[in-house]
Amino acid sequence: MKERYRKKALLLSFATVGYNLVEGVVAVLVGIATNSSALLGFGLDSFIESLSGSVMIWRFGKNRSEEDEERVEQKAQKLVAYTFFILGAYVLFDASKQLITHQEPEKSLFGIVVAVLSLLIMPALTLAKYRTGKQLKSKSLIADSKQTLACVIMSVTLLLGVGLNYIFGLWWADPIAGITIALLLFHEGKEALEGKGED
Repeated sequence: MKERYRKKALLLSFATVGYNLVEGVVAVLVGIATNSSALLGFGLDSFIESLSGSVMIWRFGKNRSEEDEERVEQKAQKLVAYTFFILGAYVLFDASKQLITHQEPEKSLFGIVVAVLSLLIMPALTLAKYRTGKQLKSKSLIADSKQTLACVIMSVTLLLGVGLNYIFGLWWADPIAGITIALLLFHEGKEALEGKGED
């Protein structure tokens, strides 16, 4: 029974990494092309989610001693936390500059599509990882599921920012969404550093 859930955890982790890599590349490229801080921040966060998923692939890839798993997982957790802070600072700077200098981003229908797709896929992935983590009594997989949940919240923020700009021409909604995403990145980094998000 445990082996079945371990394989499921591995499959879910591969799905997380694969989806987030594609989402990240698309969001960053479109964000740069349309001068959208919200899309850029969202795309950079997708790469962080991929890193977190990669740690889970390492963890569930084969059976290891608990001591070895714990040691490497703590190092990886700190690395992920610091990356959140670095990316958060970059997105905050970029979005603030855009807001202060009135750099209007282009309207992006593709940005709306990326956000909607994420809102369709990520909640199901979050729930599946959380339930599997509970079955395995795996604190790290439960924590990873909560990172995926944070991605859902960022998708809502992205949709609001890009959507308001696209539909109503409220250009400032995009950098405001970018600043919100940066603050969420800082929050995620703080929780990762403190080892929160675990059951």
